[in-house]
Amino acid sequence: MIMLITLGTILIVGRFFSIATSHKARGVDLKTSVKQLYMSKTEIKAKRGTIYDAANQPIAEDTTSYSVYIVLSKSAVAYGKKLYLPDNKKDEAAKVLSENLPISYKRVRKILSANPKKYYQVELGTAGENISLETKKKIDSYKLSGINFTPKQARLYPNGYFSSHIVGLAESENNKLIGVMGIEKVYNKQLSGKDGVSTEATDSHGVRLPGSTQKKQAVQNGDNIYTTLDPKIQSTLETQLTTNQKKFNATSINAVVMDAKTGKVLAASQRPTFNSQTKKGLDQVWRNTLIEDSYEPGSTMKVLTVAAAINSGHYNPNEIFGTGSYSIDGQSIYDWNRSGWGYLTVSQGFARSSNVVMAHLEQKMGKKTWMNYIRKFGLLRPVGLGLGSETSGSINYKYPIDQANTAYGQGINVSVMQMMQAFSAIANDGKMVQPRIIDKIVDPNNGKIVFQSKTKVVGRPISAKTSKKVIDMMKGVVYDKDGLGHDYQIDGYKIAAKTGTAQIANPNGGGYMSGDANYTFSVVGIAPADKPRYIVYITVKQPKSFNNNNATENIAKIFKPVMKQVLDTNSSQDNQISKNIPNVIGEDTKNAKEKLASIGFNPAVIGNGNEIVEQSEKAGSVMVSGSKVLLLSNGQKTMPDLNGWSRSDITKLSKLTGIKVTFKGSGYAYYQSIAAGGELKNSDIIEIKLK
Repeated sequence: MIMLITLGTILIVGRFFSIATSHKARGVDLKTSVKQLYMSKTEIKAKRGTIYDAANQPIAEDTTSYSVYIVLSKSAVAYGKKLYLPDNKKDEAAKVLSENLPISYKRVRKILSANPKKYYQVELGTAGENISLETKKKIDSYKLSGINFTPKQARLYPNGYFSSHIVGLAESENNKLIGVMGIEKVYNKQLSGKDGVSTEATDSHGVRLPGSTQKKQAVQNGDNIYTTLDPKIQSTLETQLTTNQKKFNATSINAVVMDAKTGKVLAASQRPTFNSQTKKGLDQVWRNTLIEDSYEPGSTMKVLTVAAAINSGHYNPNEIFGTGSYSIDGQSIYDWNRSGWGYLTVSQGFARSSNVVMAHLEQKMGKKTWMNYIRKFGLLRPVGLGLGSETSGSINYKYPIDQANTAYGQGINVSVMQMMQAFSAIANDGKMVQPRIIDKIVDPNNGKIVFQSKTKVVGRPISAKTSKKVIDMMKGVVYDKDGLGHDYQIDGYKIAAKTGTAQIANPNGGGYMSGDANYTFSVVGIAPADKPRYIVYITVKQPKSFNNNNATENIAKIFKPVMKQVLDTNSSQDNQISKNIPNVIGEDTKNAKEKLASIGFNPAVIGNGNEIVEQSEKAGSVMVSGSKVLLLSNGQKTMPDLNGWSRSDITKLSKLTGIKVTFKGSGYAYYQSIAAGGELKNSDIIEIKLK
């Protein structure tokens, strides 16, 4: 027995000695296993990239939203402190929650009356989800125990209605933002980035073990995307579309503004649309109708028809054609004025929007030449905007009557962006440029530009000489006494335009729909007509309430303010000069303000002190003259008059002062919850209304 016990003891001691020296048992590395046992891994969430407008202001950015839950169980006590909502506070809690969340007092009170022995905690359903930081702070300020919040990564779309179908949406799936539409979806991989990991050894209480090392796998934040969308022009477009859609009661409206020299889309939107922040209207239409829908363009197609005829040598400025009706293979083509206007030249027929004159031009060119130009202008193939699937369009081109119909925009289906691309050749000396909305993509981790878009010439369907002749014809539409586009004149600027009216194919088959409203009305405008650069194209489908039943008068209500904004912005930019911001920190307030004003900037002083302690722009940075520069003085912070301020300037104010700001609407400030001159406190949350 003694020998057996001694042998067993030797074996056990030997085994322990072996394990202690080798740190291995049965092939398992015990040291590694222990490390893994007490190794704590923390995932570091990557920040989703921000989408910016052309003024470098965020259109879509990461934020944190919260979900509320209320602890009812009286067992929720830690270190003598109650962590539940007491019975005598439930009325107050119901009042606070109902006033700050979209839920009634009665409903909240019923939820809070749940049996605390059965339910440890309760939630408020969808009303208690996606709560903003501002709302969370308001509820927290009442210091009611038991009301808690769970943070969640969310997406903020501060402008609401702002090219919503193009910018798109990102929604939370398994606590990760995933793009489901538009830029958010197409560029989801670039925007997402890669999560990081922090690994460290801890004891059973989660305290880091002495002498242990911490390892990190660096987080890679998502790339930032800069668009070509001009915030002023886009805001004007959204306002006009919203206002007039209510008046027109149309099935749909599409509108695009583009720089024909660069292909940059300065503004684009559609109706119906949705508010990206609230998702209101999202159920009406999911697709991007600017690239996914096709339609018969009607008389705006005549711009391309005359361009093709001139460029192919089938245009004689002195040749005249009979109007009213025209028979091809026993089938008739009619003008909108079936009596006609007698005999007209091509220019006269274009100004009056004669279908018959355009049909004559197509017959002169012949089906092969005309089809060649249709393809040269980029129709019947996707534009390649890079925002998802696009329609190629279609054409009915079998018989001579079909071929003639396409000359005035019937029997051919196009997309809005296809027409924009084709029109660029008219406005750009014959060079056709591809529309683009993505300007550049930047890696925020190192500041490098990973993609930079450039002007892409995708064809030269016509000569510069031809484009000038077409522009002259389009000017006739607006300014000739018999032109149909007088409503598109804008004081101070020369406009070239062409209107359009297209029948809508019967969805049940058998020709076209009947009735005054069953048309797609449109206009394309190019300006300045003496130096063509900008294109505005608007289509209105099936308006049920056009005032006076006059399409040009009604569409001009959208066109004129938008085009004027474009031209005013261009004129303002032409007169601006880029200059360096001086350093005025430490200078007398009056002298600092005068120094900035003397070199063309627009200074605004915050506070009533006599010395500048901070400025919104870094010294040495470059800004165009006329830009607002905010100066913080050493006195009491006071509220400036924000009337007419842009969102970006108000954001600068928020960063400079630390004051929280909430926005409603888009455009420029017209309301502020704290009056000008009022005292500013760090706890303030200022409401700003824009229009």
